[in-house]
Amino acid sequence: MAEKRQFLGIMFECCHVYGRIYKNKEGTAYEGRCPKCFKHVSVRVGEGGTSNRFFKAY
Repeated sequence: MAEKRQFLGIMFECCHVYGRIYKNKEGTAYEGRCPKCFKHVSVRVGEGGTSNRFFKAY
């Protein structure tokens, strides 16, 4: 059975589209790009963070 990848849901306000970003190989951040204009977004993983799974990127 395939392993489920951890992701964050991102509303990319630059193009008004929804996308997912996935945890990097090191497990230190979630990284991805806007599916329309390809702007990069990175969200660090660490103590004192949040349990939210959905965000807006400007």
